Formats: sequence, structure tokens, C-alpha cells
Amino acid sequence: MFTAFHRHLRNKFAHDALLRNGDFMRYWSSSILNGFGSYISALALPLCSVLLLHATPSQMGMLGAAAAIPFALLALPAGVLLDRNRKLPVLLCSKAVMALTLGSIPLAYWLGLLSIEWMYVVSFIGGACSVVGGGAEQIFLTNLIGRDRLTDAQSKFAATDSASRLIAPGVAGVLIQWLTAPFAVLLNAIGFVVSILLLRNLKANDPKPAPSHQHPLRDIHDGLRFIWGQPLLRTLAWGAGVWHMLFYGFAALSVLFATRELGMSAGMLGATQMIGGIGVLLSSLLLKPLNNRFGAGTTMLIGIGLTAFAFAAMPMIPANLFGSPTASAVACGSLSLFLDCGVMLFFMPYMTMRQKVTPDAYLGRMVSTMRFLTVATAPVGALAAGYIGEHFSIRTGMACVAVGGIVLTATMSMSMRNVPQQAAPATS
Repeated sequence: MFTAFHRHLRNKFAHDALLRNGDFMRYWSSSILNGFGSYISALALPLCSVLLLHATPSQMGMLGAAAAIPFALLALPAGVLLDRNRKLPVLLCSKAVMALTLGSIPLAYWLGLLSIEWMYVVSFIGGACSVVGGGAEQIFLTNLIGRDRLTDAQSKFAATDSASRLIAPGVAGVLIQWLTAPFAVLLNAIGFVVSILLLRNLKANDPKPAPSHQHPLRDIHDGLRFIWGQPLLRTLAWGAGVWHMLFYGFAALSVLFATRELGMSAGMLGATQMIGGIGVLLSSLLLKPLNNRFGAGTTMLIGIGLTAFAFAAMPMIPANLFGSPTASAVACGSLSLFLDCGVMLFFMPYMTMRQKVTPDAYLGRMVSTMRFLTVATAPVGALAAGYIGEHFSIRTGMACVAVGGIVLTATMSMSMRNVPQQAAPATS
């Protein structure tokens, strides 16, 4: 049996160009580490605010807004920065800042300084690193493996991400129960340090762009005009912008809903999120077949529809489904499965379509400008959901998100029918 398994692995590596690429394997390993850590922080950071700092719905909305505001402030200049510089140094710098920022949380807690304002600052810096470092990461991957292998790489990321999504929330729940939430975040900080060590010596194609004598504002203008001139990018921009507004509104209330409406502990919340990891695994299995049969556009619409279904069904879960809080937790976990599967089926084709219609010279500005256009709306969703949750009820705030998700799914389905999914000539 071992010999057969070894032969299967050897054949797999022999016929898969990505698995034979040492730089890609180090990049993938870094992605696995950061993904695992991010899922721990995704549970630990909100619980720091909800359980230790007793945050209100409005404060949770402000926390979500703080993470999204950097996209509005920094995304456009970040595009110019990325198009004028090598991507790997920018990527490594952003990971170093994230390691220090996350490491400050357990330190502040130990010193008795942790506050909701501290969490706002951490969220803002995390958002800034996501804008700059996340944009560099997307472009660097394209340079590393080429556009033609992006879908294959994304399916591999989805497979390992599903494993992280299955394991990390359970680990986070145990760590939070044993060590408290701030110290669980320390694992993510350590993961960023290891990631830097993995990536610092990559010898991938990461040339320094030719110097530009054009004013940065002109570059920003050209990036906006390029996206406006591409019907596909224009449609993706407004669709993803509305989706981010809804998702951040949902995220602002979801932990409050689980802990205060359904009465779930940190360990139980971690267990329900582990069920969501099955959705990521399912998306990794569905991504290629759906893309091959229906195309990237339809696959993306399926993803949006699944997220809308989860938005709509979540606030309908009673505190004691069938007289049992455990049944309510299982229902919450089952909907997390649909949500996570939908998010992956939405974003993987979305990112691939963006990259394929964009020339190399515009990649940095395209990624950052699209992030500006799509995530700049997120603070509105987070703040609005927090306001409704505090002044009406948490369930009412989530119901408003659900209505928006249904409308978005229908509107995007109609809009994508008439949009060509190939590049138009770039304007300069």
C-alpha cells in the first residue's frame, strides 16, 4: 500500500509543473501558514472585542470599518507603488508589519492596556497591510507561474485552505479556552515570521519595472480609465463592491449573533466554523469542473448565490432549534459551509478573470484600483449593520444584509449575460 501511494505521489509530481517548481512550493507553504493563522485570528480577534472588551454592535461595526477604511485611503496610491517597484520586498515588509501588529495584542493584554481603541488600530493596520501586501501577493503569483496556470494554482490553494479552515477554528477555540483570545493571536504573528523566512530567498521572476517619469496622479487616472474601459472589470467592480458592503455588514454581527443570540461558547463557535471548512474543501473540488463546464462567469455567480443563501438563512436560526442549543449550533455550522463554499467559488474565478484581461503594465494599478472600488464600500456596510443591530436588533441587521444579497445575485446574473470575458484594447 505504501509503495502504491509513493508511486502515486511520484507520478503526481512528475506530471504537475507547479509541484516541480521549488519557488511555487515555498510560496504555497507560506500561503498555508498564513491561511492557518488568519483563521485563528478571524475567531480570536472578534472574541477579544466581544468577550473581553464587551463590545456593542456599533463598536463591532466600527471594528469592521477600521479594517476596510485603508482600502479607500491607500488602494489607489498602492497601485502606483506596486507598478513602480519589485513586489517581493513590498510583500515581505507587509508581513513583518503584520507580525509586529498582531504580537502587540497579547503584550497589551498582559500589560493591562488592551482596549477597543487598540483593536481599532490593529484592524486599521491589518487592512493597510492587506491593501499593499495583498496586492503585491496577487501580482507576484502571476509573475511566478504565469496567467495560464492561475486557475490550477488557485484550486491548490483552495484545497489547502480547506484543510486550514477545517482545523484552525477548532485549534483557535481550544487556545482561546486555555490561554484567552489575545494569546491565540500570537500563533498568527509567529506564522508571519516563518513566512518571511520562506519567501526571502525566492528567485522568481520579479523584475524592477522601468522608471516612470509620469506623475503618480496620472498613473492613478490611467488605472481608473483602464478599468472603466473594460466592460468585464467595470461589472466586476460594482458587483464586488456591493458584495463587500454586505459581507462586512454580516461579519460585523456574526460573532455577536453566535455568542449573544445563540449562546455559543468560544469552543462551540470554533467547532461550527470547522464545519465551514468543509465548504472550502467542497469549493476546491467543484472549482475546476464548474469552470470547465460553465465558465468562470457562471461559477462566480453560483458563488454569489450561495453566499446570499447563507446571509438569508442565518438570522432565521432560533436560539433553541428543536429545543436544543446544539441543534442551533449545527445549523449555524451548516450555513457556514454554504457561505465558505460560496466565497471561494466567487473569488477564485473573479481574481482569475481580472488577471486574464489585464496587461502586465497595468497589473498593479488594476489590482489596487479594483480593491479601492470594491472594498471602499465595506465601511458603509459594517457601520450600517452595527447601527441597525444596536438600535433595532442583531437579527434585523442580518436580515437587511440578506435582502441585499438576494437583490445582488439577481442583478449580477442579468448583468453578466452581456459582458464579454476577454480583454479590450488597453488605453494609455
